[in-house]
Amino acid sequence: MKLGRLNHIGVATPSIAESLRYYRDVMGASITHEPFDLEEQGVTVCFVDTPGENGTHGTQIELIEPLGEQSTLTGFLVKNPAGGQHHVCYEVEDIEDARKWFEDMGKRILGPTRIGAHGTPIFFLHPKDMMGQLTEIMETPKDDAHWSN
Repeated sequence: MKLGRLNHIGVATPSIAESLRYYRDVMGASITHEPFDLEEQGVTVCFVDTPGENGTHGTQIELIEPLGEQSTLTGFLVKNPAGGQHHVCYEVEDIEDARKWFEDMGKRILGPTRIGAHGTPIFFLHPKDMMGQLTEIMETPKDDAHWSN
């Protein structure tokens, strides 16, 4: 198993609309995507793109807001009312190989593999097994689709 690039940093927010204003007005980011709901995960999501070198895509910032009172993100915002960094997400070539590798290493996987916001398979690793950081592993998109959400 070989770890790929850092795809995005997940930032929990009580209001995606306010966070988008911050990234646009304070940070000068271009917001090219509309928020969308991921009902299965209980969140509303919006990506902020950052530029990479030589016109390539940089790491994205994934803004996540609870969708309904049953969202698992609600607990995070109770502890962190202003929001904050929620997780980091790394790409891998093959999600099932990565899952098996982490399981063989004794890492706790939180829930089943499912389809994430970029339309590719993902799973999460327990923060206590990942130096205190909730870690998302996602299969590298086969095309540039992860820049169109």
